[in-house]
Amino acid sequence: MRTFRWRPQWTIGVVAAIALGAAVVIPLSLPGEPDVVVEGLPGHAVPPSVLEHVRLSSPHGLDGLTATLDGEPLRLHRDGDALRPAVTPLPEGVHLLVVTPPAGTFGQPEPIEFTFRVDATPPSLEILPVEPLRRGETGEIRGRALGAVRVSGGGEQTRPAGDGSFTLPVRAGAGTVTVVAHDEAGNAVSEDVAVTLRHPGMKAVHLTASAWASPVLREPVLDLVREGRIDTVQLDIKDESGLIGYDSQIPLAQEIGATTELYDARAALDLLHEEGVHVVGRLVAFRDPVLGRASWESGDHHRVVQTADGRPYSGGYGDYSFTNFADPEVRAYNIAIAEEAAELGFDDILYDYVRRPDGDVAGMVFPGLTTTPEESIASFLAESRTAVHHHGAFQGASVFGIAATRPEQIAQDIPAMSEHVDYVAPMVYPSHWGPGEYGVADPESQPYDITVRSLADFQELTQQNGHATVIPWLQAFSLGVEYGPGEVRAQIEAAADLGIDSFLLWNAGCRYDPRALPPT
Repeated sequence: MRTFRWRPQWTIGVVAAIALGAAVVIPLSLPGEPDVVVEGLPGHAVPPSVLEHVRLSSPHGLDGLTATLDGEPLRLHRDGDALRPAVTPLPEGVHLLVVTPPAGTFGQPEPIEFTFRVDATPPSLEILPVEPLRRGETGEIRGRALGAVRVSGGGEQTRPAGDGSFTLPVRAGAGTVTVVAHDEAGNAVSEDVAVTLRHPGMKAVHLTASAWASPVLREPVLDLVREGRIDTVQLDIKDESGLIGYDSQIPLAQEIGATTELYDARAALDLLHEEGVHVVGRLVAFRDPVLGRASWESGDHHRVVQTADGRPYSGGYGDYSFTNFADPEVRAYNIAIAEEAAELGFDDILYDYVRRPDGDVAGMVFPGLTTTPEESIASFLAESRTAVHHHGAFQGASVFGIAATRPEQIAQDIPAMSEHVDYVAPMVYPSHWGPGEYGVADPESQPYDITVRSLADFQELTQQNGHATVIPWLQAFSLGVEYGPGEVRAQIEAAADLGIDSFLLWNAGCRYDPRALPPT
């Protein structure tokens, strides 16, 4: 704070006195000590609380020192060797402080005026989306802060340019950075900015917990890794049965009998990481008959999707199959498993069945749902992402191929979901498309055509609300048409032609033909 010291000029007075026959000139006020000192009024705009910092003093003492503010007497109280004004927030605008020093040796000095401006309006702050960064990279937070004299965030600070534009450096892995814009009066405005890691991409195959436990299925996949054909293994955490593949320590999982010992999670992750493998943990969220049955039998019916007449909804998936995505306890259970898995060392948490049951929504009841199903699913991913990122893992969401054009059928709004995941994994299996979809006459017999057209749609949708990438699930199984290495490669090439260098191969039997995966 600036200190104002009012010093009088040389003031000369003549005193009529005869001394040795000569006139004596005596100064009425000598220079040096100021008549009044005002501390706490800086020479720029000040906040409404400025009076908290103002102190008034005088070498002549405090008795008789008075002040007015905007023409009204200002109440003062003693604080040590100074006087402080009564604290009151001041309105915006220009104010006039008049201080009258106490009387000196030669009479009452002139009052001293101080004009200052109160500014209670914080600067504006607009921040551009931050591009995701790969590990080890340095990026930038860019934006505009009109009226600010300083912008800070992530341990860095800068002075905005004349048009308010600014740039702050930021490192990958910074997480959420709070950017604060300060003006000269001390007003500030802040905004939290997500600095996300860019997913490194993957060439992956799916393994169930049982498949990992079987050397007959596990070893061929590890051979694919060692031959450079894949760099990622997707290993189930919780599958469609509602069972967790390892001995989870989540209390509710233990209570309902959801834990197994099909594999030792820590040992499996250590082995895969030693091989240089990225490990994706697939977590089936809301198709969970174990939690569904246990919840219904315990009277916690709110955890289960119901029919209009109050029975558990099956939709052809079996009794108690679908838990209620809108229920806080169901959401918390899945997020707790995701956190545990991320802490164990899974590099990604890839949600599956993060949707409502397919079918006529009019025949379904979701207790506690206050928004649309699409909004509720997206908000679950937002809630989960904070927890997953806190443990250093990426978050993805597996989605139906039809979600690009018919989101309401399964409550998967791709732009809304993309805002809260690092990648979207559309299941664009050619066998799952009907004739004529995307203008392709026979999708299952035209794997390249249906894959390239459907993925182009997903690429466009994911960029509307964020920077999520697209990593597709591709078909490595036969249904109506025999799928060999050529059909699998056709899908991989379709994705690559769109600039998508990543994929996850699905085969429920967990068997993969190495001829479909040339070494890279």
